[in-house]
Amino acid sequence: MAHDQHHDHHQHHEAHGHSHTDLDWAEQGPVLEAQAELYTPTYEQAIAWLAEQVPAPELIVDAGSGPGVVACLFAEAFPQARVVAVDAAAPLLERAQTRAEQRGLGGRFSTLTGELPDVLDKLDYPVDLLWASRSLHHLGDQGAALTAFAERLAPGGTLALLEGGLPARFLPRDIGIGRPGLQSRLTALEEEWFARMRAGLPGAVTETEDWPALLTAAGLRPARTRSFLLDLPAPATEQARAHVVHTLTRLRDAAPDDLTPEDRTTLDRLLDPTDPASVHLRPDVFLLDAYTIYTAVRPA
Repeated sequence: MAHDQHHDHHQHHEAHGHSHTDLDWAEQGPVLEAQAELYTPTYEQAIAWLAEQVPAPELIVDAGSGPGVVACLFAEAFPQARVVAVDAAAPLLERAQTRAEQRGLGGRFSTLTGELPDVLDKLDYPVDLLWASRSLHHLGDQGAALTAFAERLAPGGTLALLEGGLPARFLPRDIGIGRPGLQSRLTALEEEWFARMRAGLPGAVTETEDWPALLTAAGLRPARTRSFLLDLPAPATEQARAHVVHTLTRLRDAAPDDLTPEDRTTLDRLLDPTDPASVHLRPDVFLLDAYTIYTAVRPA
């Protein structure tokens, strides 16, 4: 699925608004990796929470792993487990394998290339912990995909589904240029783009996004739900600032005709590194984001 985990990925992932074939994943790899590294504190909290529910998994699968940052975190947190990073983008999985080897995880780490959910049929063993971080919403029939995920779980195995949460915020409501409320308007546009992306997927099925109900329909027993906060206050670090620059650039360029002329001018100023009001220089840039994870268990 080639997501930034993020999919960010909410905050939505780089793949939103594009087909998986029209992106250069070798070029996107460093961007997705940097974003996942920025969000590592959030992922570490989530993994520690999952360890309370699944203390000793033998096989962990990251379904839609992207460049493998989170898959490597799982391998480090569960030293007894084998970890498989699954994605449709081979260049990202190459980065994942390299990352694992650099961290001494190569003996327990492998990759599997192919489209979800069918590629999971190639796994040799049932899965004790299947992590799906904002990869599900890139599949047309989410209900059928959840059923396929559930079928790959071992009896008593856990599916951890990261979907929803809150849109990321990184600017005040009134930034001193343009019309106040820019980021709220951008969020509304992202919702429209997301709806178009979902409608254009092969075999798209409209679902009420009641994740516990969908997990139940897939034959699983919903267990717990928790949200995890990334709170990087102003002034932003260079790493966080670079992420904000990339995000605003993507939003400005995704569908320029959807922006008002005033908002496009404001975005141009925010992205101009020579403008004192830009996110490159302004002191009030921050990053506040929330991810929600739903867990469900396959009955033994």
